[in-house]
Amino acid sequence: MLVLLPPSETKSVGGVGPALDLASLSFPELTPVRERVAAALVALADDVPASLAALDLSERQVDEVERNAALFSTPTRPALERYTGVLYDAMAIPAFTKAQRRRADARLAVASALFGIVRAADPIPAYRLSGASVLPSLGSLRSAWKPTLEKTLSTVDDLLLDLRSGAYATLAPIPTAITVRVVTEDAAGRRKTVSHFNKAYKGRLAAILATAPREPTTLRGILSLAAGAGLQLHPVTPTSLDLVVTP
Repeated sequence: MLVLLPPSETKSVGGVGPALDLASLSFPELTPVRERVAAALVALADDVPASLAALDLSERQVDEVERNAALFSTPTRPALERYTGVLYDAMAIPAFTKAQRRRADARLAVASALFGIVRAADPIPAYRLSGASVLPSLGSLRSAWKPTLEKTLSTVDDLLLDLRSGAYATLAPIPTAITVRVVTEDAAGRRKTVSHFNKAYKGRLAAILATAPREPTTLRGILSLAAGAGLQLHPVTPTSLDLVVTP
């Protein structure tokens, strides 16, 4: 199976890996689009005011533009360690054993406005670009990514759990993927979407599925692993699940 994680606006800094080599990343069929998006992002960094506007940044975030300018010269680190925030904190990645990390590297991927999709171990630098951004020389990222990325994601694995957020899901819809909605349930059984705990619970679920000794290959396998870890995961349709939580 493959669990497709959302990226995060925040990234860890530094790294000890070599400079970015787009051709070395997983899913090489995406390289031509990656090259176009990366070139547009680096070129935009030459104009700081235009970069701040296009990336919806404040003047206090000029360092984000500087990272984009140095995209091909700064050190890299594995994607699973580059992205930060609530979801990634909830996964408790530093606590993975070596065996768990190997499983996670094989089962996890991260959606990206810059790279389309990268596997957990792919070495990437820090950067700033969101799925809703419009690069002046390129246009919308959806128009750049959809044709190629949609094809890649539709054939990437027999069982795909799509945890992407809205802006990234629209870059390349995957009709056959299983999606997860985090909800609460009242005494009458009515369910309401949760926003505050959404990322944390999805992170917990991703870690459970990514590190399990036996890889789930069916929806039933996903449900069984979740139940064993104390998560209430319920089918809604053949391609959608509700994760019922207590606020």
